[in-house]
Amino acid sequence: MNDTLEKSIGQLVAEDYRTAQVFKAHKIDFCCKGNRTLTEVATKKGLNLEAISEELEAVRSNGQENLPDFKTWPLDLLIDYIEKTHHRYVEKQIPVLKQYLNKLNRVHGERHPELFDIFEQFNTSAGELSMHMKKEELVLFPYIRKMVAGPTGSEALEKPHFGSVSNPIQMMMEEHDNEGERFRTIAKLSNDYTPPEDACNTYRVAFSLLQEFEDDLHRHIHLENNILFPKSEKLEQTLTNL
Repeated sequence: MNDTLEKSIGQLVAEDYRTAQVFKAHKIDFCCKGNRTLTEVATKKGLNLEAISEELEAVRSNGQENLPDFKTWPLDLLIDYIEKTHHRYVEKQIPVLKQYLNKLNRVHGERHPELFDIFEQFNTSAGELSMHMKKEELVLFPYIRKMVAGPTGSEALEKPHFGSVSNPIQMMMEEHDNEGERFRTIAKLSNDYTPPEDACNTYRVAFSLLQEFEDDLHRHIHLENNILFPKSEKLEQTLTNL
């Protein structure tokens, strides 16, 4: 129990991603705000700390066979996974969701005006995420890969134009916060992705895809904020002290 209370929420999820389901059930942000401890969050939200701790222990007491231990992966392998799994997913799903949401607006917007706000929020997120991922793929990730490869021969690692790796990381984390907030708004507007009683199949599929998109975004941000970024900063410190 003490171990659970002392670690950050991000650390707990990094050690066992199944604990994310407990945090999601209690509407605790484990990705963008994963640097807080469970005690801090429970106190602020007025949650039952002992009950949540017991739920976490119940989840962790079951074996976690076939679950990748991302925190032990080399950073370049983790980057490859993020790009090929999460970046590609976002790129593929954005046009699909835009098509669904556009149709919902045309057919149901008059009776459910919140759909227009949902579409606007998602459109903004789509544009921001596309730019965000390009900055990671063209600037941040290549430098992390260089650090993993290490200095060549007797030469020190060339210092990047952005100074320390912490600078682009800080920018990426701020952008993660923005997207986390945007999807909290979408979840609120959609009543936590619950279709209304008069919803057609298209309506239900659209909300299901939106929720899936948010779930993937949470995993995506978690891998970066709680594993990739802090380990990259530590690696840079190690290389600097060589």
